[in-house]
Order: sequence, then C-alpha cells, then structure tokens
Amino acid sequence: MTRRRFIASALASTALARFSILAQEAAGKVRLSLGDAASRTVPLDYLGFSYETTELSNPAFFAADNQELVSLFRGLSPQGVLRLGGNSSEFCWWHETSADHPPELPASAHGDTNWMPHKFVAIEPAAIDHLKEFLDATGWNAIYGLNLGTGTPEGDAAEAAYVARRLGPRLLYFQIGNEPDLYRNPSNGLRPRDWTFDTYLAQWLAFARAVLARVPSARFGGPDVASNPDWVVQFAQQAPKELPGKIVACTGHYYAEGPPDSPRTTIARLLAADPRVAREVPRCIHAAEQAGLVYRMAEGNSCYRGGKPGLSNAFCSALWAADYLLELASFGCVGVNLHGGGARQIRLALGGHLPGEQLAPGAAGLAAQGSFYTPIAGNRENGFSARPVFYGMKLAGLFAGGRMRPVHLDGSAVNGSAWAAEMPGGATRLVLINKDPQQRLDISIRTTDAARVWKLEASALTATSDVTLAGAQFKPETAWQPEREEDLSSKDGEVQLPLEPASAAALFFPGSI
Repeated sequence: MTRRRFIASALASTALARFSILAQEAAGKVRLSLGDAASRTVPLDYLGFSYETTELSNPAFFAADNQELVSLFRGLSPQGVLRLGGNSSEFCWWHETSADHPPELPASAHGDTNWMPHKFVAIEPAAIDHLKEFLDATGWNAIYGLNLGTGTPEGDAAEAAYVARRLGPRLLYFQIGNEPDLYRNPSNGLRPRDWTFDTYLAQWLAFARAVLARVPSARFGGPDVASNPDWVVQFAQQAPKELPGKIVACTGHYYAEGPPDSPRTTIARLLAADPRVAREVPRCIHAAEQAGLVYRMAEGNSCYRGGKPGLSNAFCSALWAADYLLELASFGCVGVNLHGGGARQIRLALGGHLPGEQLAPGAAGLAAQGSFYTPIAGNRENGFSARPVFYGMKLAGLFAGGRMRPVHLDGSAVNGSAWAAEMPGGATRLVLINKDPQQRLDISIRTTDAARVWKLEASALTATSDVTLAGAQFKPETAWQPEREEDLSSKDGEVQLPLEPASAAALFFPGSI
C-alpha cells in the first residue's frame, strides 16, 4: 500500500525514510514516514473527462473554436484523455449518408422504470471532424464508445472507420458497449434476463471483428462494466486470446454514492473510506497486467444518476476526488475519467430522469448550468466554469509523471489521507487531505529543506463557489497560475504545517529528502 488514512487507531510504527512527519501525542496530530522505494508511475495523461456520446450531436461543442472549453481542458492537464460513451452511446447511430437509418427502438425504451434513453440521436461526420480539431487544440487524446446495445456490427464498423481515419493517433482505442453487466436489469432492458458474460463476449467479439475488417489497426478496451469486477477479470483472461494484440485496456466504472434521492447519500459517506475500492481495483489491475493490459476507470463520479446538488457540486467533491484519484494511482490504475456534461444530455441518457432536480429549491436552475456532478459547467452561449471537483482533479494531477512512494502513518483518529510521489529529477511532492469539518491538523515535517505549499480551500465542505488552489481560481479566459504560494522554512530541523479543517495541501520539496 502506498497510502494510509489517518482514521482508526494508531498504526504500528515503521522505519523512517529520509522524509518524516512528526506529531505530538494530541488530537489532530499524526506521524508520517515515507518509504524509500518508489513504485507505480502516474502517467502524464492520468486525468480525463467522460462525456455522453450525445454531446457530439452538436458539432460545435467539441470544437477548436469553443475556446473556453479548450482552455479549461488544457488548464486541467496538457495531455489528458476524453472518453465518449455513457448510456447514450447505446442509442446513438452513425448518420454518414442519406441511406443510413437508425436502428429499431427496443420495446424496453419507454416508461418511468426504464433508465436508458427513449430515443435515438444521430452522430454525423462533421462532429468527428470538429472533435479532431478540439483534441489537437487541447493536446488530449480520446477513447471512443461504439453502440453494442442497439447497434449492428456493420453500423459500428462504418462509424469506427470514419473515427479512426479522422482522429488518427488521437484515438487511443474503441470501447464497444456501455455497462453491459446491467443489460439484463429491468431498468436497462437491452438484453434478456439470461444474459451472461459468455453471451456478451460472443457478441462483443462479433462487433470487434467487424470493426477490424474495416480498421485493421483498431485497438480496443473493455468491458466497461458498471460494477461487476468479475467481468473485468473474465474479459482480461479470455478476450485477448481471441484477438491477439488488439486489446490494450480493461475498463470499468465507479460511482462513490447514489442514487441522489437516497437519504444515505451524504457528505459524510462520500468522504468515508470505501472498502470496495481497495478490495476490487487491485484485483482488476492484476488481471489486466497478467494479460499484458492496463486498467482505466473510464467513467465515474461522486454520485450516479447525474449527481446530487449540495454534494456533487460542493467542495466535499474536490476532497473526495483528490483522494480517490491518488488512491487509484497508488494501485497502478493508468487513468480516471470523471463523468459530466450538460444536464440535458444526462437526462436523455437516463430515460428522461434527473432525480437531483427535485431535491432542493433552485436545483432545476442549477441544472441549466450542467449536470450536478460535471467538473465543467456551462455552455457555449453562457460560458463555462470549473466546478469544485475540477480542483480536486487538478490537485491529484500534480503527481502526473511521478512515482508513488509508500506512506505510513501513526496518529490519532482524523478523517484524512496522505500521498507522496518522487518526481522526475528527484523532487518530492506530498498531498495531505483533511476531510474533517472541524479538526485542524498540526503537522511537523523533519527536514532541513524548505518547501512551497499550495492549499486547496473553500469556506466549508458544502461550499459551491469560491474554491481556490494556491489562492487562484480557474477561469477560462486566462491561463491558471498560482497566486499564493506559502514558503515553509525549516527551524530546528523541522517544518511546521497547519492544515485547516476541510482543506488540502500540496507540498513541493526540491529534492528527495
């Protein structure tokens, strides 16, 4: 493990590395030590967004002249990954010529109990042309989802041929189908109740082979499941043998909480440790690596079904995102795509539902700015802005290109976490997250070196605005730059760092101390 939470009783002491954090025996005090051995490398393109495929129905959205959106993508990362998929990908059809027509609408696509789209949306070549220009402008690459749920091998192959030709090296790989482990559920209804992994894999391979017939260089990721790690393991064990050299990644989804209208979906639960992550993600990564593949969390966020107002769009989501993304990096996950986009697209993808709109006064007006969990809110007409979760992603992205270092803790019961990375050139970076809404952490770091500090702050866990990183906000009209860097000098061989309640900090040390 490369990370330990501050929660629970004091942990056993371990041998100190050259970097140590000491604390007095009092509430809110902890002791950190870093191991010498760096392990997993955090890829430069670790950060990413996930959008519904229906965003492509407006070719002007992902376009190079959508300058505010381009600016925010680049502000998050100079080389991230845009994933296009979601529920709506199963109800999009490729409209290249007048001879193309949508598939037949499934009988299940109606009624309040069905949470899949109830109509088809056309994707046309102009959208892919603009997407290529958008990717070039941002420096990002793409994962492109094809329609398994209602599509045909021939239709997917035609779409894939155009996408591959236009995107070229900007296309990382195709995914075929979205959350196929849920197809048999009544709320989905895309396959009969006897649907299994074996029947899924047979169909997936038929579609993949049709794509390869048109695009011999095509690469694939899968199975892009909602929540069933067994499918990831089975996919890693079986699919690459059928298509040697053509499958490069295993993919899955993760939503920390939900549904939005459940009384159990709370800030306290969001910020608590989820044992599923530590139990299942390493298992998926191991299965992928055994097959020579990588694992990517291709879709997820704080709360499924569009997010919950007051939680998904609040500062608590920033602390959750930073912690979650760094936890996955410590296991060897190669990237995380947090889902978002416009409320209209998410509502369409959920069969006309957006439960968060009913939860608070003004929620419907908030939804006009975007889905509740989207990292980037807004539209071309009214402009775009970074939501709090965007800031948490940026904090985690400070480790991109570095190698995670083991962290061991010994301290009192405080809801927080600590992460460390060895950066190229030997510098050390540390991220400390205090998720406790009331208790401050007073941290002493034994070192003779000084450090720079960026703090991630807001007025409260529930704050939905005025979030800052290093005293600065992300604004699409200007390139982000830190405005308030604190210098921590060493005194008597120690550096003192107070970490306020509900805040986080990044520490930059010039060497491996």
